[in-house]
Amino acid sequence: MSEYDVEHSHGMHVVHDGPRQAPPLLLIHGSGASGASWSPMVPELAGHHHLIRLDLPGCGQSPPAPSYDVPDQAGRVAAVLDDLSLRPVAVVGHSSGGYVATALAEQRPDLVKSLVLISTGPSPNALLPQPFILRVLLGPPFGPLLWSRRSDAMIRNGISATAARPVNIPNDMVAELRGITYRAFRTVLRRNGAYIAERSVPERLAALEVPLLVIFGAADPRWEPSSAHQYDAVPDARVELLPGVGHLPMFEEPETTSKLLLGFTATSR
Repeated sequence: MSEYDVEHSHGMHVVHDGPRQAPPLLLIHGSGASGASWSPMVPELAGHHHLIRLDLPGCGQSPPAPSYDVPDQAGRVAAVLDDLSLRPVAVVGHSSGGYVATALAEQRPDLVKSLVLISTGPSPNALLPQPFILRVLLGPPFGPLLWSRRSDAMIRNGISATAARPVNIPNDMVAELRGITYRAFRTVLRRNGAYIAERSVPERLAALEVPLLVIFGAADPRWEPSSAHQYDAVPDARVELLPGVGHLPMFEEPETTSKLLLGFTATSR
């Protein structure tokens, strides 16, 4: 991995990997995670792209923000890209990071060359009953009490509960996950839910002319895997289901996920 720059821009911690002259690729993490969630894929992707990994406000090494509404998040990301004078870029979002990526394409189509959505639930009706440990950590009455007392093992177990295979969660990701507050995390989840309740992601993208790749684990415990085909409503969308993979393709199947992503960005230039 060739990390060459770390900066703070518009309230967000931003990490750059790979050669600056390479085609830009923006990576947006999911709820409560950070740019570290892309670590298993960075070495392969940085060989072909200038990677921009950011920590959304309140996550990782970025301070909280007054609003966690998805369109506001997308506006901050657009401001970072404007400062970097990068346009258009390939944009990848994992889980709810796909909502921010979609909102970015809605607001600023000039910035988005193509979209890759990984494990991004398309609509509220696709949400499955959540793993027990997540229900305990996120819901009353125990969530607010347990959140500040989470051990590293509890954080790892919470992440692993969304996977279908054993995963190795790096220490820096655990440390950064510890930083988000219970209130911020719950607010982010509510705002994400409001975004897809207002209008589903496939419906939003069907109105745009942006190349789309959707990658979904066929054993995702958070979102009904067959719901990935809701994205078939988007003209020319490509949908890939990964057998035996859960909600974390970056950790469960990084080689295959990187190969799919790189093949798509190579043909979307």
